[in-house]
Amino acid sequence: MYKRILFIALSVVAVVTTARSQQAQVKGVIIDKETKEPLPFSSIGLKNEQIGALSNEHGQFIVPAPTKSAEDSLIIIALGYARRAVLVKRGVNVPNMTIEVPKRAVELSNVLVKAGKVKNLGLGARANSPGEGMIQGLPGSQYAFFVKNDKKKKLGNVRTVSFYIGEHGFPREPFRVRLYKADGNYNAPNTDLLTENVVVSAPQGGQWYTVDLTPYNIVAPEEGFFVAMEWVVSGDKFFTTNFMDDYTPYGQIMRPTFEFKESRTWNYSMGKGWSLITAANGQGLRYNAMIKAEVDMIK
Repeated sequence: MYKRILFIALSVVAVVTTARSQQAQVKGVIIDKETKEPLPFSSIGLKNEQIGALSNEHGQFIVPAPTKSAEDSLIIIALGYARRAVLVKRGVNVPNMTIEVPKRAVELSNVLVKAGKVKNLGLGARANSPGEGMIQGLPGSQYAFFVKNDKKKKLGNVRTVSFYIGEHGFPREPFRVRLYKADGNYNAPNTDLLTENVVVSAPQGGQWYTVDLTPYNIVAPEEGFFVAMEWVVSGDKFFTTNFMDDYTPYGQIMRPTFEFKESRTWNYSMGKGWSLITAANGQGLRYNAMIKAEVDMIK
């Protein structure tokens, strides 16, 4: 009886594996239109089917071909570049696609003149000890926390951002730092403030990890801004949201904070977009990512 059950189980696995291997795939690489350099950690998604993929550090990607419609648009989103849409067809294997993406035109902001004294202002989480729980994402997903300018101070440039990295998981795995304006639907993260590819790695978990952003001269919006952690892939790994259903999330884990009565944390999933996290504890305090920032405060 045991052997029969084992045989049936192995047969099911074989059928699932065969079905996956037979599904048509679109494979390729994302490159800069001008320099022809690969664009790492780019987001690729089928518009109608809400299926996403993330390119690896060499710009290479694998995404399933459409299954529901005769054709679909493959949407490419690369940090600092214009969005690109490419037509793909149902059931058609594409073994070697090269997608060139043009750089996005950047509007020049007004030069900030720092009149008077400049001091350091801390925004975001203030607690030194995290709350119970873990925040972990799949490659391509993000958690963004709004560091709000509660006291309406006059802000200058962003100095640093910090993430409380949990002691579990693999805290030394890389992640990408993202900064956004709160100018999306319902004040969701939208426009990138940090347009450089800043990928970092914490030395260990169980503590704050701080990233220096002074070289990038990012002017902080007066109302505040979103600071996000984006999980990425390292080495020659690929990730898609539906192909690797048995994939175990790896990498660093953030810890939560329960300091605020309002939800300030949004989650991004490839192919689905941003959604507000509304979970709370027994005291009515909201579950938020433990993130903070330091900015120039102009007196």
